Amino acid sequence: MLDSFVAKRILNDPGEKKVSPPAIRLAIIGMALGLAIMILSVAIVVGFKREVSSKIVGFGSHVQITNYDSNASYEMRPIAVDDSLLSTIRQIPGVQHVERFATKPCIIKTDESFQGVVLKGVDEGYSWYFFRQHIQEGNVLNIQADEVSTDILISRHLADKLQLKNGDAVLTYFIQDNVRTRKFNIAGIYQTNFSEFDQLFVLADIKQIKRLNRWEEDMVSGIEILTNDFNRLDAMTDTIFDACAYRKDRLENIYYVRSIKQLNPQIFSWLDILDTNVVIILILMLAVAGFTMISGLLIIILERTNMIGILKAMGANNTVIRKIFLRVSFYLILKGLFWGNLIAIAICLIQQHLKIFRLNPEEYYLSYVPVELNIWNLVLLNAGTLLVSMLMLVAPSYIIAHISPVKTIRFE
Repeated sequence: MLDSFVAKRILNDPGEKKVSPPAIRLAIIGMALGLAIMILSVAIVVGFKREVSSKIVGFGSHVQITNYDSNASYEMRPIAVDDSLLSTIRQIPGVQHVERFATKPCIIKTDESFQGVVLKGVDEGYSWYFFRQHIQEGNVLNIQADEVSTDILISRHLADKLQLKNGDAVLTYFIQDNVRTRKFNIAGIYQTNFSEFDQLFVLADIKQIKRLNRWEEDMVSGIEILTNDFNRLDAMTDTIFDACAYRKDRLENIYYVRSIKQLNPQIFSWLDILDTNVVIILILMLAVAGFTMISGLLIIILERTNMIGILKAMGANNTVIRKIFLRVSFYLILKGLFWGNLIAIAICLIQQHLKIFRLNPEEYYLSYVPVELNIWNLVLLNAGTLLVSMLMLVAPSYIIAHISPVKTIRFE
């Protein structure tokens, strides 16, 4: 075809003493850098949201069922949990794991200092996957159904603040009718860098809290539920709510079903704001890449007005000539997309394995910049960039219609 043949000749023209070769290189560089920045922006935000969300879920699961009459504190009113309720929840499609928990505020005191914390009691069915990823010293708790463990798992933040180390014994004080004291042994130290939770939670055997509260065997603060797909969290929460809506425990308590987003609205609202930042970056980068390509196209067209005049004199209409230069732009955009993908993917892979770019964990909850490459995000970004760039080039290509063959054949 004429447009394909001429477009390839224009691209292969060495362009002696012409402006187009530098303009073409500039357009390709602009397109490559624009796409690379867009890919990195999306990968970083997706990775950051995934890491922060996983830490919040690690401390509180995806969905919690508690007593509807519980107040906002960690001293919750109990619910009675029977096997029928647990079986009903486990049979819901998408439910991965179900576990019972109990919480109770207390004070850890040493000879030099003290700190208020929340003792979170878990049983033998607790999933330790999250804490195994963040354990620094010792190990997770080994809780047995037929004995009461005195081991606890504390954070690095609390251990440093209270000058404790793995294996130390600590005294905890519980303020209730009478101040009650318990002695625990530190079995492990974890660090998630999520300061709001690291400085708050200490994990222990749930039977310790039951004894302190004088609860019966089936009484707990609530149920934690892990699901298979975080993206379907709202739908799963509604399904679990429907399963518990018309049920009451043997104490006539009403079940209160909430997702982790409802339990931590401020954090997830902050994470949602990051999406707005990414949208702004994408718009700006698309505009920069598009206008760079427009500049390159205009330079190529103006530099070849003599060729355009000859083509028109030979019978080529404006549509055919516009296709020639749009095809040239298409090839240049593809070359820019190739280098943009190469740069962005290389940086992402290097960061994933070497973690070169670091963060302050006290401010960002992470010690490094997280990235997550997703094939669908790459496809959508490349397709969207190609489509928007080509649409932006359609209007400038109409300048060809205003080029007169009579005047341009003599143009040098």
